Amino acid sequence: MVTPSTAAGRRSRTASLAELAGSVPDPELPVISLGELGVLRRVVEPEPGQVLVELTPTYTGCPAIEAMAADIESVLRQEAGAERVEVRTVLAPPWSSDDISAEGRRKLAEHGIAPPRAGARAAGPVLVGLSPTRHAAPRPPQHSAPRPSAPEPSALQPTAPPSAPPPSAQEPEPVRCPHCGSAETELLSRFSSTACKALRRCTECREPFDHFKEV
Repeated sequence: MVTPSTAAGRRSRTASLAELAGSVPDPELPVISLGELGVLRRVVEPEPGQVLVELTPTYTGCPAIEAMAADIESVLRQEAGAERVEVRTVLAPPWSSDDISAEGRRKLAEHGIAPPRAGARAAGPVLVGLSPTRHAAPRPPQHSAPRPSAPEPSALQPTAPPSAPPPSAQEPEPVRCPHCGSAETELLSRFSSTACKALRRCTECREPFDHFKEV
């Protein structure tokens, strides 16, 4: 029989385990923890001494997921006395940059990394542009009979009104420089030290900086 005191003790134990696992620094961004990054999905203790942790990587195939699992296992064994720690990778629901906490965003900016702009999940899937890897050889010109030119419209004949331009999409929020706060920044490279960051430069203070991309 589970008494209220026993249930309260389990909740306290689970909260303590989740706090420990969430305090592990991100291997690629040590300035923030896994809890602040939002990749820690669930921590439970099915049986005494056995802990189950679920992680969602920032993107499929993230090379840091193994280091995350090893660091979590180490801290739970040493700090919480867990005898067995199982870390599972969970891909659904997918991680989004919106999962980064406010404290995590503050720490990123404090360390010179522009945090991702909010609203990535509401914007839907990220479109990936593909370009051809091979180009076809140019074809020789084919000679054909000239086409008759269309008659010019008469000055008295009404012409169709020009079609209205499509409505312009809402301008995205600018990426602000973490050094001076200016919104006048430019993209230098789509990839920086890691795949989740881009390299930008501020046109005001001229300082380069990393930008955590929106996903």
